[in-house]
Amino acid sequence: MFKSYFKIAWRNLLKERLFTLLNLAGLSTGLACALLIWLWIADERQKEHYNPKDAQLYQVMQNLHESGQILTMSYTSGLLADGLKAQFPEVDLAATVVPATWFDDKGRVIIGDTILTAGGQFVSKDYFKLFTCPFVAGDNRGVSGDKNSVAIARSLAVKLFGSPDNALGKTLQWKQGEFDGSYSITGVYVDNPPNATEHPDVLFNFGKFVEKRTGMKEWGNSDPDTYIRLHPGTDIPVFNAKIAHFLDGKDKYEKKDLFVRRFSNKYLYDTYTNGVLTGGRIQYVKLFTLIALFILGLACINFMNLSTARASRRIKEVGIKKVVGAHRSTLVLQYLGESVLMSTLALLVAGCLVALLLPAFNTLTDKTLSLRPDGYLIVTVAGITLLTGLVAGSYPALYLSGFKPIAVLKGKLRSRSGELFVRKGLVVFQFALSVMAIASVITIYRQTRFIQTKDLGYSRDHVVAFSLPSGGDSLSLLHAAAMINTLKTLPGVVSVGSHQHNLTGVHGGIGGLTWPGKNPSEGNITFANLEVGDGFIETMGIRIKEGRNIADGPNAHNEIVFNEAAIKFMGLKDPIGKTISFWGHDRQIVGVAQDFNFESLYKGITPAFFQLYPVIPNVIVKIKAGSEHATITAIGATYRQFYRGAEFDYHFLDEEYQALYATENRVATLSKYFAGLAILISCLGLFGLAAFTAQRRQKEIGIRKVIGASTTAIALMLSKDFFRLILIAILVAFPLTWWLMGRWLDKFAYRIPLGADVFLIAGLSILGITLLTIGFQALKAAGANPVGSLRSE
Repeated sequence: MFKSYFKIAWRNLLKERLFTLLNLAGLSTGLACALLIWLWIADERQKEHYNPKDAQLYQVMQNLHESGQILTMSYTSGLLADGLKAQFPEVDLAATVVPATWFDDKGRVIIGDTILTAGGQFVSKDYFKLFTCPFVAGDNRGVSGDKNSVAIARSLAVKLFGSPDNALGKTLQWKQGEFDGSYSITGVYVDNPPNATEHPDVLFNFGKFVEKRTGMKEWGNSDPDTYIRLHPGTDIPVFNAKIAHFLDGKDKYEKKDLFVRRFSNKYLYDTYTNGVLTGGRIQYVKLFTLIALFILGLACINFMNLSTARASRRIKEVGIKKVVGAHRSTLVLQYLGESVLMSTLALLVAGCLVALLLPAFNTLTDKTLSLRPDGYLIVTVAGITLLTGLVAGSYPALYLSGFKPIAVLKGKLRSRSGELFVRKGLVVFQFALSVMAIASVITIYRQTRFIQTKDLGYSRDHVVAFSLPSGGDSLSLLHAAAMINTLKTLPGVVSVGSHQHNLTGVHGGIGGLTWPGKNPSEGNITFANLEVGDGFIETMGIRIKEGRNIADGPNAHNEIVFNEAAIKFMGLKDPIGKTISFWGHDRQIVGVAQDFNFESLYKGITPAFFQLYPVIPNVIVKIKAGSEHATITAIGATYRQFYRGAEFDYHFLDEEYQALYATENRVATLSKYFAGLAILISCLGLFGLAAFTAQRRQKEIGIRKVIGASTTAIALMLSKDFFRLILIAILVAFPLTWWLMGRWLDKFAYRIPLGADVFLIAGLSILGITLLTIGFQALKAAGANPVGSLRSE
């Protein structure tokens, strides 16, 4: 019986070549899209899931209360890990970590004439028990007990010494500001796996960080991350309630509450609004999951529509089988088998498409996904294929098997109103999704374009940025100052400045400021601390609205420049010359800078101030337009002259800014392609339905032409029902798109208006696509010779 069903299914596929091709194209495209998205989602969900005791591993977070709002931060006090372990029995282990990403630039490892950039991470002793960090040579006891010992990653050991064993006992020179020095290598550990988000090259003793930054001994600091391992069975809500007010009384300047989040959740769930978790990258995982389901659903809808539309060609087959004793369940199994066969063929085509598209998809998503034939992938793909076949064939199977044999054989079977309603409803659903896709892509493109072109209040064009491998001692500072002065003399250089941190949102924060007229009961607020060198404000093109810039000289450390947002918050009238105080030091306000966006456009402009330092390791150079190549070559030569053997690693400032929105840009690009696929699949189904309609009404068309109907009239007759459905789809899609895109745009502090032109373009586009899709079939049918159609009757 199975062999017979297979033969019938295969013959039907070959007999109806056009519909088979349309179904195969739609299903294979939908499956290929779903597989690509599934690979991406699986990779995203594996991030940070590499520790054996992941269920017990948590990161301590803190909510900072300021001015009636709550700011959630992942960085905490350097004393917190030991404090929690000592006071709360639920805490099994606790570690303090200063990640490599805390520093503005990577450090440099020097072994003889070899200089390599590397990421240095400072860790306390429990780090090696908390996280998966196996050693291939030596152990962690050296770095845990000696502030001048380090452990290095196996990949770095191989680059420097050829093998992990050869690295043990060697001394490396480390260059990174105040942490410059010689360190003994006492261990070599296995590099973190690809699904980890942090990949430190060198692990230092946290005690070294405390030695150089004594502020770590105070509860008021918030620099490192704190991780803990809880005993099994710990009730997390109860534990959060216990630690919430642990910092009360320890920090006299700020009000902070503590809570913990699962370590493996920090990659996908990292967005908090007013102290409440509101999402993160998980939103994009959910978005693309929906996109995959919708596109696969569109392919299934095509199959259902074409199969039910072609049912009239198989009703006699159904009638005869029922007369000779076939049960409905048997027929259902037969037709489901046909759809599963089709989905299996589509899977083979989809596999080839995925193999061809995967390199380009990896480039778009900045990943290294691959189709490795592991058991999980095979089971998942087989499940998706079977489910697709069953879903796509469910309605046609139930529809075909439900015909009454007597009515079929007497030729009295008529189209059911329910069948037409379902088919039309599915077409409306398809094209409503297509309209939403077009409008969404336009909105996302415009918002990302707005972000990229918005005037930020400073100039990022033709600005080259790089870091100096200088230490914090006076000789290194003089050496760096000499280089910066030399850069100013180079042809093509407009101006030179320097700064601390980076220019895209990671800044030091300072609270506890006092100013004239401050209300003692007023809530505290953290000001962004922009530490800059001489020439920074001029090089960035930041406009001074009142007063002047900080003067480079002996009194520079007593002067300060605020932005407009800070002056407004403090309520200062005529601020120039007034004195503010923080950390026991008075500063005179000498200037007010016009507001500029120094953070992501997801946030509004917050209060900030500039402090001037003699030389800071991050250098920016404004160069003349048109002289980029020659000027950068000269800058590189000067850099190597002052820092022999060091690599000149530079980038343009606008690249750093674009990196802020890498995720949004990828989403915009992927959305464009997925929208195109959704429209393509919908059009394949519409093309098939138009072709079938033309075939079914062939006799009617012939009669109308004989009695004088024009080709245009017949084409309009065949098209009007489809256009009516498309107009309904547009009316359904517009309010849904307005609501969804409005919610997405609300995440930005600076956003485009959602205008009527977006919906007008989407509606006209889908009408034009529909016209092209069904117009060919309508004109072909209308232009056919009526003699042939009437003779066949």
